Amino acid sequence: MGLRAESRSWGIGVFLVLTLFLIPALASAKEPVPPESGEAEVEAATPEGETVSPLESPLNFTALDNPNDDGEKIKLTWELSPGDQPELGKKENPVKGYCISRLGPEEAEWQVITVQPPGITSYVDSGTEEFPLEDDVLYNYRIEAVGEGEVLSSPIVVEGVVCGVQFFNTDRINILVCVIAYLCIVMFFIFRARKGHELFVRRIAGLDAVDEAIGRATEMGRPILFITGLHDVADISTIAAITILGKVARKTAEYETPLLVPNYDPVVMLVAQETVKQAYLEGGHPDAYSDDMVFFLTTSQFGFVAAVDGIMVREKPATNFYMGYYYAESLILAETGADTGAIQIAGTDSVTQLPFFITSCDYTIIGEELYAASAYLSKEPLQLGSLKAQDLAKVIIGVFILTGIAATLFGWMWVVDLFIAR
Repeated sequence: MGLRAESRSWGIGVFLVLTLFLIPALASAKEPVPPESGEAEVEAATPEGETVSPLESPLNFTALDNPNDDGEKIKLTWELSPGDQPELGKKENPVKGYCISRLGPEEAEWQVITVQPPGITSYVDSGTEEFPLEDDVLYNYRIEAVGEGEVLSSPIVVEGVVCGVQFFNTDRINILVCVIAYLCIVMFFIFRARKGHELFVRRIAGLDAVDEAIGRATEMGRPILFITGLHDVADISTIAAITILGKVARKTAEYETPLLVPNYDPVVMLVAQETVKQAYLEGGHPDAYSDDMVFFLTTSQFGFVAAVDGIMVREKPATNFYMGYYYAESLILAETGADTGAIQIAGTDSVTQLPFFITSCDYTIIGEELYAASAYLSKEPLQLGSLKAQDLAKVIIGVFILTGIAATLFGWMWVVDLFIAR
């Protein structure tokens, strides 16, 4: 009897212990399991008892260094959220946009950089004035779909994005090809000129008359007047005028003809003095050079014109050269020179003044002929080769323009894309 009572007491004790452990386990098994960290709830109950899907995040979000730039841009791409339906229109579309945020090393919180409209799948971040993008710095990016009432989807984050400078913009390979082709053309004509091949250059009447005009002044025993225009020494027309001045000064040195070079700009005067001095040295008459040949008048436009007109009336030069850039004074100079009976040769790239020179002067060098004057007069292989290469390049560019027009008319856009500089 004692053993049965003892065994009953042990059985009751084991039953009580098991009951204490099983009751909490069964209770916890009936409770819903919370979602894991980082996962959004799949469904939510509505007041009517129905269930709806939450806003879905965009897919395949990537952030990479923007190609072919100066290293201050990052390109972001993504696929549309499964709920994004642009065909429904902005009002009916459940996705109202995509909120993109950035976190940099110096930023304590995520900074919203843009909110793109629905249907967009890319964005290029160029930074802001307050937080500009820097080379070799790590940035983190986050994207969220925005729904009705500014409801956000679960974020997608990309970490450790770096922007850098590219050595070469591959979108401009067509320009590189054109530059290399042009350099090859220039080198070909220069080598050809140095080997003694005659390169044809169209006859320029105004430059052919230079020797005749200098010879006439020499025979008459009267000076030559040369004006380099009213622009400074950095202007290409002034540089061309000084180049022609050097050729004229060498001839006057050989013929021992007086030369007068009044200047509007003091810096141009210094350059002209050295040019004439070197020309007299090359002409074999360095002792005939004098600084009084090249002199400064004034920087006043019409004061300069009045002084030059006075020189024309007093000195009666047999030949007048007007080279360089001119303004309203061109007609005043040319009329005074014509009244004194001088041979006048003008050259300018000022389109508005060309009609006055053509009317009042014996010879006029028009536009680019002024730039070609140095090669035309000197026949130096380097300059002749460059001149011929430029002419051929102009012909090729003209052919490309006609090709582009034809391709556009016939819809061959792949041909047009070859010439686009991005």
